[in-house]
Amino acid sequence: MDDSMLDRVFYHIYPLGAFGAPRRNDGRSHPEPRLRRLAEWIPAMERIGADALYLGPVFESESHGYDTLDYLMVDRRLGDGGDLAEASRALASRGIGLYLDAVFNHVGRGHPFVRDVVERGHASPYARWIAGYDPSGPGPGGLPFGYDGWKGHYDLVRLDTGLPEVREYLIGVALRWIDEYGVAGLRLDAADCLDRLFMAELGRRCRLARPGFRLVGEVVHGDAYEPILREGGLDAVTDYEAYKGLWSSYNDRNYHEIAWTLDRLFAEPVAGPASPGTWSGAGLCRGRAMYSFADNHDVDRVASLIRDPAGLYPLYALLFSMPGCPSVYYGSEYGVTGRKAAADDGPLRPALDPAALASAAPHPDLAAAVARFSEARRRSSALRRGSYRRLAVGNLHLAFERRAGDEAVLVAVNASQEPVRLELPAGLPDGPVVDLLDGGYHEESRGGRLATVVPPHWARWLRKE
Repeated sequence: MDDSMLDRVFYHIYPLGAFGAPRRNDGRSHPEPRLRRLAEWIPAMERIGADALYLGPVFESESHGYDTLDYLMVDRRLGDGGDLAEASRALASRGIGLYLDAVFNHVGRGHPFVRDVVERGHASPYARWIAGYDPSGPGPGGLPFGYDGWKGHYDLVRLDTGLPEVREYLIGVALRWIDEYGVAGLRLDAADCLDRLFMAELGRRCRLARPGFRLVGEVVHGDAYEPILREGGLDAVTDYEAYKGLWSSYNDRNYHEIAWTLDRLFAEPVAGPASPGTWSGAGLCRGRAMYSFADNHDVDRVASLIRDPAGLYPLYALLFSMPGCPSVYYGSEYGVTGRKAAADDGPLRPALDPAALASAAPHPDLAAAVARFSEARRRSSALRRGSYRRLAVGNLHLAFERRAGDEAVLVAVNASQEPVRLELPAGLPDGPVVDLLDGGYHEESRGGRLATVVPPHWARWLRKE
């Protein structure tokens, strides 16, 4: 298990949106130093105890950042290399590691590699670099040759990351980022499409250049998590499977959904037959680090998905107590809303003023609650790195144990509008038990049982003192 990864709390900013950049790059304008606005967000990160920043794409692109034009030039809409280096230094001075978005699976159609193939055809040395290159005639992407677009999006030209030349080039790019910007890690876009040997070699070389360097892979489907983690040598993958259950369990009044997902991913092996309604074997990602989130730049804001804003409090209580390293998308700790509109991701990625959010947020108490969850998690090794065992589940409650060494924490989440009394198989020595979220709340563990009352739309994180 990668302890250092599991100790992290991430903050996630999509810079082209957050800093108000134009939707399209004109390719001519003088660099506009919008990256300097990142300093304004550092207090927001510190407020919730974040010690890692996942910064969305920052290199020269055609529009949204994932259609790269130059891997070594900062997008002129955000500034230049000096602005990015200064931002990294400012983060490091506050103990926040910088993780960049590495878009290595594909490039934009205007990338010099692609333009060279347009001009020179099969004679271009980059023809082999393009996945699915077919010189026989134009394909659906509007170029004079056929090629693979990322999942049918032909404005994104896939690279063949299994080709040694492509691997070496992209690894060289990552090493430049480490050298010039002090990058602590990378989030690999579309990691489920990348060659796994490439990812493993990328990680090995980057860790040699910077000990402690981390790779997080964007992976959507749960069955692929463990193989990609293992074969790609990744430190974590995105936990889309649990993401969905976080909000839909609340909306559907069915916490059995998220309970099943957490069992499937993290349950410890059990001797004999499993209890009814539980996963029958060891969790698929047991002992692995997961990058956990309630929303991000690709999906509707969770405050727009949840039917009752009160549900945001037990949702974040669960996010910060279940296995994984939690990530908070900029503004979502204040209940900022946003839905995709006609395939337009813009509403998910708005320009925001962190100072204005702090003073006039949709849900100003939510950020304080997230900060409480983060601080309590920081004080518990079990909540950061411990095993997972389900204790109880109902339509609007879930209880489980996290255990690391001699420390055990019993988590009980109540998503109803009424207090709920739970009697749990504690597995704790007899004696007083304190709530990490409310140090004034005490219970007694007796005979291997613990009774507790969980307030409406809140949680108890109970530990033997």
